[in-house]
Amino acid sequence: MKYSIGIDIGGTKVAAGIVNEYGNLIQQVKVSSDPTNKETMFAKVVQCVEQLLDHSSIPKHEIYGIGAGVPGKVDRERGIAVYQNNLPWDNFPFMERLQKAIGIDKIAIDNDVYMAAFAEWKKAEMANQELLVYITISTGISCSIIQDGEFIRGAGFAGELGLIPVYSKLNSEALQRLENAASGPAMQLQARKIYADDQVITKDIFANYLTGDEEAQQLIEEMVFVLTQGVYIVSSLLDPHKIVFGGSVVTHNPWLLELIKVKLQTYLLAEQIHILENMEISKLNNHQGIIGAGLRACVLT
Repeated sequence: MKYSIGIDIGGTKVAAGIVNEYGNLIQQVKVSSDPTNKETMFAKVVQCVEQLLDHSSIPKHEIYGIGAGVPGKVDRERGIAVYQNNLPWDNFPFMERLQKAIGIDKIAIDNDVYMAAFAEWKKAEMANQELLVYITISTGISCSIIQDGEFIRGAGFAGELGLIPVYSKLNSEALQRLENAASGPAMQLQARKIYADDQVITKDIFANYLTGDEEAQQLIEEMVFVLTQGVYIVSSLLDPHKIVFGGSVVTHNPWLLELIKVKLQTYLLAEQIHILENMEISKLNNHQGIIGAGLRACVLT
């Protein structure tokens, strides 16, 4: 049996886990991020991995490799974290530093959403010619595309769904970026304005919505409206066989997907209707980032 470590790195937390070659998560550890500067942030990654190894039932010498999902743009060949909007790494030599810190040579580094998408693609057991889109809705909004078992990467920044312009009813600007209209932080900002309360957090919106609160109804209606625009663009450009949704916003509120489907159906042509039966919430319990990173490490040569 081959075992690897998968690391999912974010602006608020770092999670690491032992993953076997079949995609089973054996155990995991989480620590809070510290994006004060590049070194404090990297120290948190090392701390997380070391804590995992200290408590692991799998000895270090049986760990085949490490996979790490990093936000933003990544140079996979050189193992460099090129750019992130929520971490202090700018052309940071992540792979080289981690090799020295942990003492494991085989390391794969990629964008965190791509790592998560790889886990979803494995889970879906799709035919190679089929196209999968993984969309994450959380602190940010992004997607990854896999066809023929390979990522569609473009020049290196493909999948930044959160950057596309959408029409917003609530915002005074006719167009704004999807991420600025429907991500978790964007929803929280809008809610604080509508409620005139700086203590409101994102999860309050969803809780209030389920009680029939009028302001929350307005916010969720707007969120569904702009998210559906993004999903329709994905559907029209790529005509995917399957779309899997992940990220804390949608996995904690799975009923959102049904609202998106209802809205999406009003846009679709007959030739596009198939996607309604092939949109689903991730079944990997928000562990897809760790699992995908671990799986990618297992196939390193």
